[in-house]
Amino acid sequence: MEHSTGNYLKVIVFQLQDEEYALPVEYVSAIERIQPITRVPRAEEFVKGVINLRGVIIPIIDLRLRFGMVETELTEENRIIIVKKNGFEVGLIVDTASDVIDLALDEMEPNPEVVGSEAADYIDGVSKIEDRLLILLDLKKILISDQYTQAVKEEGQKPL
Repeated sequence: MEHSTGNYLKVIVFQLQDEEYALPVEYVSAIERIQPITRVPRAEEFVKGVINLRGVIIPIIDLRLRFGMVETELTEENRIIIVKKNGFEVGLIVDTASDVIDLALDEMEPNPEVVGSEAADYIDGVSKIEDRLLILLDLKKILISDQYTQAVKEEGQKPL
């Protein structure tokens, strides 16, 4: 678990398929509507390309593909969550973005052992809020790939 205020962690809640996920708000710089994405040659399948957001070129990751889910056609409901960590900025395509809430850290359970789910590799914890089950994602694990690691080495950037 990352930074929090007191015994709570402020998160943004979003959906992929029928599941609700959460990311710490401290890493979210914006939530944008879907816009034209320029494909990047030889990028990994889950990297949809790049966008020009107010003069900044931002790589875009489709979280459905990153988690091994079925790709769907993008609609007006989809959102791009722009996240920033250690100076590295990336957009995450999600089905919908809904809430900003506080998760009680003492009610957070560690990553459950889920067999056969690629998404399980990216989970930081699970929290039950009333009748909702929120899956807190580990941003660092989502962003790191073999290509990312190679790019960091080549550009001499600081890794996440």
